[in-house]
Amino acid sequence: MDESPPRLRRPAFAGLVGASQLLGLASVVLTGVWMGHYRGGFAWDGSAQQFNLHPLCMVLGLVFLQGDAILVYRVFRNEAKRTVKVLHGVIHLLALIISVIGFVAVFDFHKAAGIPDMYSLHSWCGMATLVLFCLQWVLGLSFFLFPVASAWLRAAYLPVHVFCGLVLLVMAVGTSLLGIAEKLLFSIASTYSQFAPEGVLANVLGVLLVCFGVIQCYLVTKDEYRRPPNPEEESLSVHFKTLTEGASPATP
Repeated sequence: MDESPPRLRRPAFAGLVGASQLLGLASVVLTGVWMGHYRGGFAWDGSAQQFNLHPLCMVLGLVFLQGDAILVYRVFRNEAKRTVKVLHGVIHLLALIISVIGFVAVFDFHKAAGIPDMYSLHSWCGMATLVLFCLQWVLGLSFFLFPVASAWLRAAYLPVHVFCGLVLLVMAVGTSLLGIAEKLLFSIASTYSQFAPEGVLANVLGVLLVCFGVIQCYLVTKDEYRRPPNPEEESLSVHFKTLTEGASPATP
């Protein structure tokens, strides 16, 4: 029986990757247009313009860059694993820095305006996403980029790391949708139902974010788009049966 991995269909793969990048960039641009054109622009002075940095940073960091960091293992599937690991970690770090800036912006704005913090579902989900994202990055750094754990632990944690990465992307998209709805209800509640241009733009942004997340998840979970096996990766691969029997992974 032929157990070779499914053959990569390059035109379909390239098209999906291109579509994901267009959707991600369009989401970032629309967020900038929404905050810049309809909400007065950007500043760092405790005003509402400082708040506008929050949605822009979150969409850019926790959604677009996090999605691309996950995707590098598919796009650079034939490059050296170490190189891809570094790129994966660096993009995640950039996403983390931008996201923290977005969180500081909104908390600083709330403090200046006398608005309570952490009372909405959006804020709860957002904080949970950021904290788990930080934890995921630290664990990934210590397990894979600068491994301090044994080969067996790294092999056992690898599928958990991959799964949690997808969960965090879904959480980031979902939290963004909650934030969009919350912002619209706070800002244009009286005209939202009349198809106000700002509301339509924000709704389109939400649809783009969902489409971006769906394509990213599809690319990451599709078997034929996985990296081809090589000796380095085999040292971290352990079948479920091996794990349940308590055996050590075979070394190359």
